[in-house]
Amino acid sequence: MEIMNPTPNAEGRRAFTIVELLVVILIIGILVAFAFPAFQGVLERAKKVQAKNDLTQIVTAVNAFYTEYGKYPLVTADTIYGPGGTSSADLFYSLRAVASGNVVNTRQIVFISPPTVKDTSNPRSGIGNDGQFYDPWGTPYAIEIDGNYDNQITNPYGGSGGAGASPLYQGVIAWSLGKDKTLGNNGNNIYKASAGVQSDDVISWQ
Repeated sequence: MEIMNPTPNAEGRRAFTIVELLVVILIIGILVAFAFPAFQGVLERAKKVQAKNDLTQIVTAVNAFYTEYGKYPLVTADTIYGPGGTSSADLFYSLRAVASGNVVNTRQIVFISPPTVKDTSNPRSGIGNDGQFYDPWGTPYAIEIDGNYDNQITNPYGGSGGAGASPLYQGVIAWSLGKDKTLGNNGNNIYKASAGVQSDDVISWQ
């Protein structure tokens, strides 16, 4: 008489070995390593798009102020706000119609309304505690205004390469220093070199 073995077929219950599990983990790690640079590139492009939109809003707001009041806010001479220049806090207080520091927007018109930064200790993409408008990389946006009303302002990039010849025949321009937080390519004040090397800065006039 044949006795039936109640134990299920061992082959049907075969589990992963440690080696197989490690191989799977290794493959997943390799795939993540390949995907990460592409993901970083997508994030960087998104930040540049956001910066370009912010710059457009800033220039539009300053020009709208000029249309409303017949003059630019605060300035009586060509002025650069932001890194390497005057703090932009009072400019944005005026454009945002914020009582603190606002002395020129007497009609209390809101020309621009950026969000407040999420982390005040590491301000990015919004208005910081100091009143300045920060780009996605954590540096205040730079703005240059034609305060002497001759319809020309100095090119911050010295007229080199693709940013346009100096002077720029505009009333207001704005720019972001980009990921490296320096003007031009590694701080060389050149937007686009003759060799074709372009800085990571984002500018409003191109």
